[in-house]
Amino acid sequence: MKMEITGRVWKYGDNVNTDYIIPGRYMELTDPQEMARHAMEGIDPTFVTKVQKGDVIVAGRNFGCGSSREHAPLALKYAGVSCVVAESYARIFYRNTINIGLPAIECPDITKFVEQGDDLTLDLGSGTVTIINRGSKLPFTPLPPFMLDVLKVGGLVPYLYKRDTW
Repeated sequence: MKMEITGRVWKYGDNVNTDYIIPGRYMELTDPQEMARHAMEGIDPTFVTKVQKGDVIVAGRNFGCGSSREHAPLALKYAGVSCVVAESYARIFYRNTINIGLPAIECPDITKFVEQGDDLTLDLGSGTVTIINRGSKLPFTPLPPFMLDVLKVGGLVPYLYKRDTW
């Protein structure tokens, strides 16, 4: 299954925790659009004023560490982020991204090759990151077909409804 995402890079380092992605003081919020207004506020207060629909977050190791709140990936998705590419993830954050329909890709050493503002195309099915403005490609382990199916319909809940497995 072919599934491609193209977007501009927002680059961050290692150990970006969920409090950086959306600070704990916003945990009472239930509206994803309101959560989006605070995306990356703990590490990059200007992010929400500059991010554009389709942009991609690239980060180092252990992205999404900290609490298991779904607010963090929801804030990113509703802020317009189309994909997160990191060297590694906190496992609960990773599952939450897929469950809400936000692609999360593990790509070893990506921070060594990508800079803030680069343009990427990610082929989720074949496992290729193309750095458009540099003309280079990096491999990653492709997502399994069932995960692509979950992402294609917008997350785990729509996927289960579609399969009538409730």
